[in-house]
Amino acid sequence: MENKYQVGETVYAKVNPDLKLIIRRYVARIYYCKIQKKPNEKDLVYFEREILPFVK
Repeated sequence: MENKYQVGETVYAKVNPDLKLIIRRYVARIYYCKIQKKPNEKDLVYFEREILPFVK
């Protein structure tokens, strides 16, 4: 499989590690994410190198 993170997985952006994101979609090497606490907001878009897995 090409993508490192799966749909529904919790991640965070390197530039904002306090903001939990949920992977909503992966298309053409781009991850479309929703903010975990604000699911009605617009998607945030990241390349794989810009996000890291959330470790509990």
